Amino acid sequence: MADEGTTASGSGPGRIRPTGRRRKVHGTRRKVLTVVAWSAAGAAVLSGAGLGYAYFQLNGNLKGVDINSALGTDRPKNADNGSMDILLMGSDSRQGTNGKYGDDGGGARADTAMVLHVSKGHKKASVVSIPRDTIVSRPECRKTGGGTSPAAERAMFNESYQIGGPACSVKTVEKLSGIRMDHYLEVDFTGFKKLIDKLGGVPVTTGKPIQDKSSRLDLQPGRHTLDGEQALGLVRTRHAVGDGSDLGRIQLQQAFVKALIHQAENVDLFGSPSKLYGLADTATRTVTTDSSLASVDDLLGFAKGLQGIGPKDMNMVTMPVTYDPADPNRVIPLEKKGAQVWEALRKDRPIPESATKGAAGDKADASKVVKSS
Repeated sequence: MADEGTTASGSGPGRIRPTGRRRKVHGTRRKVLTVVAWSAAGAAVLSGAGLGYAYFQLNGNLKGVDINSALGTDRPKNADNGSMDILLMGSDSRQGTNGKYGDDGGGARADTAMVLHVSKGHKKASVVSIPRDTIVSRPECRKTGGGTSPAAERAMFNESYQIGGPACSVKTVEKLSGIRMDHYLEVDFTGFKKLIDKLGGVPVTTGKPIQDKSSRLDLQPGRHTLDGEQALGLVRTRHAVGDGSDLGRIQLQQAFVKALIHQAENVDLFGSPSKLYGLADTATRTVTTDSSLASVDDLLGFAKGLQGIGPKDMNMVTMPVTYDPADPNRVIPLEKKGAQVWEALRKDRPIPESATKGAAGDKADASKVVKSS
């Protein structure tokens, strides 16, 4: 890590937090934070309409990972202040239909990682993107295929997923941040495309041309409604904008997430039960969650806790990093600035601007390339 000081570890045994149903938040059911929340709301409508088969079908689609059992008690303390922290992951496995995006070089990795902090009262949220090329101190992890991978001092962040799947990713993020993750949500390439298509596409406006053969993207300046394939190309491109690093790509991802939320607010799925079921079915087949969210009821409770949060209520930043002097294709955390970010989340406070100002992610020039239409 860059020599700025030391981060607070916050490690130690703590009791397991309850699921995201801490406080009932009233408001329109059309206002949600993620497509996953749409699937939960859809499941509730269908079951409420007496479609019991649909409810059980959706319930059976969900895949859960018992993170708590895998990690045990050697975890950061439970803040237990009414806030909630979720690790959101996009995996880049090339298995099955994802194979057309090329060889994965030895297994799935974390293509996208965001820590979502939902404040007490569930009215505001902070999102901290972790660059996949960050050099971190990775803890010892159980391997997906059996056995144990020893701790490593200079490991690339996205290798944690390849080595030990969701549990190792959560463990790495908790070591990095000193914050206990309450939940885990993961979407893969193919599922992401299908979700966007089921929503009818996502409108965005591009301020500059975005062309990238490797991500199959060719967008001229102007307004576009991105289908699933185009949306995937946008959130994956790293050569068509900025300096070609992961930092510019993260800014595109953050802009697209806000556009996606805006679109979800304005699509009346409840007027079409078949379309609603199609989205719910696709979403529940697509996501992998921690075991405490791996049922329609639990996912619905989680979704209800996010209903009061819209794009204007979210502060999205990139974890403070600088380019690695030993390898310009990698970045390393800025300890002092990173400590400010994680401390703000632990204490359920807004992230101060000083925490990210001057960091490499703050200097990336892709933030105005894409915006909601």
